[in-house]
Amino acid sequence: MVSGHDPYLVALSVVIAILGGYTGFGLTARIRGTPGVSARLLLAGAAAFLAVGIWTMHFVGMLAAPIPADTVYLVLPTIISFLICALVVGISLFFVSIGDPSLRRVVWSAVLLGAGIASMHYVGIHGLSGNFAIAHDTPMILLSIGIGIVTAYGGLRAFLARQDGVRLVASSIAFGVAVSGMHYTAMHGMHFVPLAEAAHRHAGGLAASQQLLAVIVAVLCFVIAAGFLLSLVPDPRRQPVAAAAPAVAIDPGPQAAIADPPASREPAMPSPRLMPSPLGGIGQPPRAAPAARLPVEGANGTHFIDSAEVRSVRADAHYTRVHDGTRERMCPWSISEAEAQLDPGLFVRVHRSHIVAIPHVSFVRKEGDGAVIELDGPSPHRVPVSRAKIAEVKARLGLARRHA
Repeated sequence: MVSGHDPYLVALSVVIAILGGYTGFGLTARIRGTPGVSARLLLAGAAAFLAVGIWTMHFVGMLAAPIPADTVYLVLPTIISFLICALVVGISLFFVSIGDPSLRRVVWSAVLLGAGIASMHYVGIHGLSGNFAIAHDTPMILLSIGIGIVTAYGGLRAFLARQDGVRLVASSIAFGVAVSGMHYTAMHGMHFVPLAEAAHRHAGGLAASQQLLAVIVAVLCFVIAAGFLLSLVPDPRRQPVAAAAPAVAIDPGPQAAIADPPASREPAMPSPRLMPSPLGGIGQPPRAAPAARLPVEGANGTHFIDSAEVRSVRADAHYTRVHDGTRERMCPWSISEAEAQLDPGLFVRVHRSHIVAIPHVSFVRKEGDGAVIELDGPSPHRVPVSRAKIAEVKARLGLARRHA
């Protein structure tokens, strides 16, 4: 059957799978630096684009196949195939988007992703209805599922190794190969068995013609292409960052005064809460020396990172998430313990759930009743500032005068 496929539609199906993978993985890459509801929306969007890419590739491949002319597509199995695919793909992406995924978690995510591709294919195939029966070669079924799992694992590993443009392209190509390879391998092992007219019985339920399916697939191809192009457009809110960063970086006066206070302090220095005395306040025990390193949980145990590399700390239930400018990892400290352990000359709590490293702030602007700041690094990320902390943050950045 593969030899009889339309080569142009086959090429289009592979391109659609790659574009869907690029858009979905691109959204997944942003999840780790995005807190709260936004992260869940990104996860849903990533799963939707990947599922639509898989589903569209499958049916473009079906339009390319030499199937019988009187074939119709049953609507219910077709919709179910998409829903199964979206659910399984969403679960696999969730596994690799939280924390620092271990090898076991990546393997299971690849198995789920491969299973999602295979389930969509075979459920969708059995949505075909006509004067025929469908038979499959068992070895080709197993081979197609194996191809889907192995190439999905390669795509996830490439994606997780480093979230830059080259790796994202590599993982997208691997994803496109996974979907296309699984589909066309399975099609090679599929056969239409003609039925006698008397033995034929039309399946019940709503059905769609090949022409209607072609229109739906064309619209979905446009959606995937539009999502891919939008993912290439830079975020306009990040354009001022490069210009704002030098202004903050070249004004070290307030930060230098905080980091290395002079021998004789003036009353206009920061409040004792920001710069606690080594002897502590009245009735308070002496403060311990700031921690030089922070513990973070990795795939093989607990690791330690230098506090100078920390950009932000985010509360996560009884623990925290530490961002080092590249990714976020879990820390066993609570947000209060982290605040007590970190150097107050370099770190400030800007929100009840967020602590930031002032030297790494590259951008700040007002947003609603509060503000938002961006931390530098290979993967810049933004942190909210509560309204009560705006004045303090401006003072620490040298954007407001201090008065005695």
